[in-house]
Amino acid sequence: MSRPRAFTLVEVLVSLAIFAMAAVALGAAYVNLILAHEALRRTEPRDEAVRLARRALLAEPDLDAAETGGDVVLADERTARWRAEIEPLPVADLFTVTLEVEVPPPDGGPAGEFFETYTLLRPTWSDEADRKKLLDDARRRLEEERARL
Repeated sequence: MSRPRAFTLVEVLVSLAIFAMAAVALGAAYVNLILAHEALRRTEPRDEAVRLARRALLAEPDLDAAETGGDVVLADERTARWRAEIEPLPVADLFTVTLEVEVPPPDGGPAGEFFETYTLLRPTWSDEADRKKLLDDARRRLEEERARL
């Protein structure tokens, strides 16, 4: 007489070990997801305001409008004001930009000001005559350098 086929104790233990490792991996991934969500929730409102102001500045094709700045509406219905100080560099279409963002606090206290400075390549902000002069100067310097070699 033959016995019915069943799992051995070793097979059951191996399958439980594999299941336990998968459960630990999924649990760790879930904890990481919860921690990331909590970190996003606790992001300071000023980070959102600076990010939105930076986006508005980069979307502005006109130099005068970029220097004047504007307002961005935050998620909690507050309005942050931004403006930029823009200085041309001695390279065509290259500018040093200082972005200033004034963020009103949620409790109605005094506004906080935040500054960022970076270099931008913006051909739409360049004056055509200045660009031509800078390019001609660069071309002349390159030709002089090549002549010396």
